[in-house]
Amino acid sequence: MFYDNALKNSGKDETSKVLPTGEQFEISSGDLRAVITEVGATLRSFEVAGSEVLAGFGPEAMSDFSRGQVLLPWPNRIDHGRYEFMGKKHQLPINEVERDCALHGLVRWLRWKLLSRDESGITLGMRLYPQEGYPFALDLQVEYEISPGALSIRTTAENLGSSPLPYGASNHPYFTVGTPTVDTALLRLPAETYYETDDRLIPTGRASVAGTGYDFREAREVGTVKLDTCFTDLRPDEDGKARVTLSHPGGSPEIGISMDEHYSFVQVFTSDTLPQEKLRRALAIEPMTCAPNAFNTGEGLIRLEPGQSFASVWEIEVS
Repeated sequence: MFYDNALKNSGKDETSKVLPTGEQFEISSGDLRAVITEVGATLRSFEVAGSEVLAGFGPEAMSDFSRGQVLLPWPNRIDHGRYEFMGKKHQLPINEVERDCALHGLVRWLRWKLLSRDESGITLGMRLYPQEGYPFALDLQVEYEISPGALSIRTTAENLGSSPLPYGASNHPYFTVGTPTVDTALLRLPAETYYETDDRLIPTGRASVAGTGYDFREAREVGTVKLDTCFTDLRPDEDGKARVTLSHPGGSPEIGISMDEHYSFVQVFTSDTLPQEKLRRALAIEPMTCAPNAFNTGEGLIRLEPGQSFASVWEIEVS
């Protein structure tokens, strides 16, 4: 009722249907089209010449299994939701109950504010206030921009507080190149090492990909390997960007996920724990600035000083 009254005062139509992810923002250029949602600044859809390259979700649905979501101020898992920073212990709410972990940050289900928009780009922002488990203040922005052949995603965080804070960033898109399952798609992942994990997917150490089923340094079929795995020690291409590619066995389409130097980790998920109708239908490729459980291990963790900003950029390239 109070919200309806506020809408009346603002001149907006309070009878409009409320979508689970709020307002839908479309941007486009040439044959590229993307839809970003008000809730979570989520990338819901990305089409090339009318064909989806994301296994996203419809406007009438919530994002299931983190599809397209922005993961801030940490990606992946924090073991038991506990960590210590600058001598103080913190306990985050547990939102992955079966594994007793704090998963994928704090902003996925929050409403973001439209800061700027034109035909080919949009910037959404929000202020994350101090709360139990994360008593820090951040201004956050996510900018989506379509350029010829690519969608660029720039994430910026600014520490508004008077003390340092821990920070990490990621996104959670699921990609498809039109194969019935990911098994026959070709994956190239230029990573030298991966993280071994316990049965709760908490890293226990690094191992070389050489001689294992996790070696995708040269493009090959995904096959039957099951991945919910973080890779690191990425080899950049000549342009200085690390690039993961997923291709149809016929060669087209080919999706490239290129990352600037701040993204030193990539989580890859073959969708093996999804319901039968979505089982291994798409590959989640998640660029991450830090490793899983980085709030405890420090691996890749960004320490933002008061007043400091940090920006990271990755792109989806399609050919």
